[in-house]
Parts: sequence; structure tokens; C-alpha cells
Amino acid sequence: MTPGELSRTVLCAVRRAVDAGELSVAVPARAVVGAPGPGGRGDYATNIALQLARPASQPPLRVAEILRPYLADTDGVADVVVTGPGFLNLCLRRSASAGLVEEILRLGEGYGHSDALGGDVVELRIPREVRAAVVADAVGRIVGSQGGRLKVVEVGAGEPVDLRPVPASEDPARLGADAARWALLHPAVHDRPRITADLLVQRESNPLFRVRYAHARTRALTRNAADLGFRSQPGPLPGVEVPAPLADHPRVLLAAASHRAPDRLARHLVTVADAVLAFLPAVLPRGAEKPSAAHRARLALAEAAGTVLAGGLSLLGIDAPEHL
Repeated sequence: MTPGELSRTVLCAVRRAVDAGELSVAVPARAVVGAPGPGGRGDYATNIALQLARPASQPPLRVAEILRPYLADTDGVADVVVTGPGFLNLCLRRSASAGLVEEILRLGEGYGHSDALGGDVVELRIPREVRAAVVADAVGRIVGSQGGRLKVVEVGAGEPVDLRPVPASEDPARLGADAARWALLHPAVHDRPRITADLLVQRESNPLFRVRYAHARTRALTRNAADLGFRSQPGPLPGVEVPAPLADHPRVLLAAASHRAPDRLARHLVTVADAVLAFLPAVLPRGAEKPSAAHRARLALAEAAGTVLAGGLSLLGIDAPEHL
């Protein structure tokens, strides 16, 4: 469930409470759904109860308790917890159905994108420094994926800033564009990036290689399947579990946008890649085995995973090659 779908779910809960006579308010045009703040829990949170408290002439906590059962009764929502002055925190069900794969393939690299930031324009003041510029560029892409827009302002020494990543100890340009961006984006902004040739080697110890290799493998499987005369088709996946990171992707994108933290997306892509690589050997038929519905469903899952990896790398400004 995407933030946009959750926003509509929240508005539906308000409408149901109004229709049942439990709330006397005008249903708002928009409900803000975002990453839980300090003290929050679950996957997403909304301040709709605080927004409605005054027009409803009720305390925010009371409004939240009225809305909680309506939200908890929604497909895809596992639990709803009220925290703080009345924030509704939503925990989503982890779906292992073909529906998730279908959704990813339908949306393509737009999977996980939403209008959660609702056209907000965020100003980000950064120092005039290479890593700060690269991080700000990635933040802008990720914020854009959530419906917002970033305005970057470079300021001089001594002026206040909103984001000050620890600079690299040496010029990352010698690594090439993609490895340099990964080196600057993968660590949290308070950690110093390591500019080493390890990011250029094609081995398991290199997280960038694992992400790009997993993507390239999914694309190779599509070509191999075509040679065997079959295509992907989402369906039941006997013996294979949909990796939870695929379902988590929309939540991670929103959190990365809300916290101005592209490192969250980079680490998430490594988690996706590691989960994907574990099931890829089971995708194609073996020996004299004929392609079956199970093989088509596994191929669809592999293609969905590759789509998530490609979309995530694109938001980081890194190429996702089909051949590696």
C-alpha cells in the first residue's frame, strides 16, 4: 500500500466515522501520511486527528480513538496505534501475493512514488562542497518522487546550513561517476565516506556491485526465458516467498524523502539485492523441465525486483546496466 493509497484510506475512515455519527466535521480534501516521527511506530503515521480536533470540538486523542477501528478494519493494515497527542501510526501487512508483483510491474520504476509531500517546496541550505552537492541532488530526486520539490541554496563558510555531510577525505572522481556517487551516498551524512578502489571490483564484498549485479541478473533471466519460449505472468509462488523489502520500498522512499537521507535508500537497495539473489536460481526450468505457471510467476517476481533496483538506483543518480 502506497502513501497515496493510505491517504485515501484515512479519508475513507473519516467519512465512515462521519456517516456513523461519531464525528461531526467536513471531510478534508487531503490527509497527510508520512514517516512516523520521534516516539512513533509502524510504517506510516498521520496527524489527521489533530487536524480534525478543533472542527470536531473534541480532543485529538478522542478523535484518534474514533478513527482507529475504521483504519484497523482496512485491508492491508495490520495494526493501528495512537501515540503522542493523537498521531495514528499504521502498521501494514506484508503481502506475499501476486498482487504486489502485479502492482510493481504495472507502475514500473514509479512504484513507491506518491504525492505524500503534496507539492511542498523544501529549501535546503548546504555548504559549497562536493559531497553536499551530490547528497542534495539525490535528496531532490527522492523528494520529487514523493510529490515535493527541493530548492537547494549553496551558502558560504560560516553561514547556517540545513545539511552538512562529512566531506570525503579525497576526491572521489577517480572512481568514475557511478561509484563516486555511491561512495558519497551510501554512508549516513554523519559518517565519512571511504574513497577506495574496492567499489570498482566485481565481487560480493562490494555492495554497489551486488545491487547492479542483481539487477542485471533479473534482466538476463527475462532474455533467457524468451529463448525458452515463455514470458512472465504474476501468480502463486509455491516454494518462493516475496522478499519483504519489495513491499517496504514505498515506506523507505518516503522516509528517505522526509529525513533528507538518501543513505536509507542506498542501504535498502543492498537489502533488496541480497534477498533477490537468493531466489534467482529457482526462476528458470532445469534440465528437461518444461516452463510452467510457477516459472512464469517466479520470472514476474524477478522482473519486479529488478524494477525496484533500477528505480532506486535512478533516484540516486546511478546507472543500472542490463549487462554486467
